[in-house]
Amino acid sequence: MSPAVLRFLAERYEQIEVRYDPVQRALWAYHRPRQRPCFNLDLLSEIKRLQEAIQRACHGHDELSSPVRFFIAGSRAKDAFNLGGDLALFLELIRNRDRQGLRRYALACVEVLYLNSVNLNSPLTTIALVQGAALGGGFEAAISCSVVIAERHVQMGLPEILFNLFPGMGAYSFLARRIHPIHAERLILSGEMWTAPELYEKGVIDMVAATSTGQQAVVDYLRRQERVGIGTFGLIKARHRVQPVSYQELFDVAMIWADSALRLGERDLRVMERLLRAQNRAYGLAPNPTDSAKIVPLIS
Repeated sequence: MSPAVLRFLAERYEQIEVRYDPVQRALWAYHRPRQRPCFNLDLLSEIKRLQEAIQRACHGHDELSSPVRFFIAGSRAKDAFNLGGDLALFLELIRNRDRQGLRRYALACVEVLYLNSVNLNSPLTTIALVQGAALGGGFEAAISCSVVIAERHVQMGLPEILFNLFPGMGAYSFLARRIHPIHAERLILSGEMWTAPELYEKGVIDMVAATSTGQQAVVDYLRRQERVGIGTFGLIKARHRVQPVSYQELFDVAMIWADSALRLGERDLRVMERLLRAQNRAYGLAPNPTDSAKIVPLIS
């Protein structure tokens, strides 16, 4: 095992469980939520730190020699891949009219999802292993990866329209590269939940595994790449060349999202609060959690 791999395995993460398979040169990163399985600022910071560590380990390598050929994002949360944005934080920022806070949060999301979408600018393939619900930003995170493998029972969707907002951390950009933009808009505006087989038929995800077999499905995929990996990796690179998603595009849409969030009325915020209460009940939390991390300046 290379010294670079040993270094990032030695890193300490509070909300991420990291495992390395030296045979397949695959790094598995599981979200291990401290409370609700959502993208709080501390988690986003840890993901970015892990991504940067992988980039350093892969620097100077090609797809044949890279110590990490696959980066698999999964979750240890009960019944969830990720439930999306930190609704408690959103409510606080919107009611405080904190435009900069919303923009900082959006930028933290965009930085992580953009790197996923370009395979960390490294000779590897990003894979989402979805074994539980993927909602809002959780769905965006999954489809930001080059390959999405989901278990059959899983439900995914973008509920933001239910509280009069839209998913602003990449949903439109990533969906429009997988399906027709009109169909992407319809999916976003529906606010509906979709099963993994339904999304596979639409062309949104790449593979459906039987319930409780998602991890084995990923292992089988990795083993297949021993025979067809050069072709698959080349095709993914070609996809990104033909249908690139730029950082600037994601940034601009995220800023539109932040401005739109400040236009929400009290009725919209009450709907958001109901969703938050439902999440809290599901994970045995107090009605009004105060686990949102303090925001530090990222942009001026």
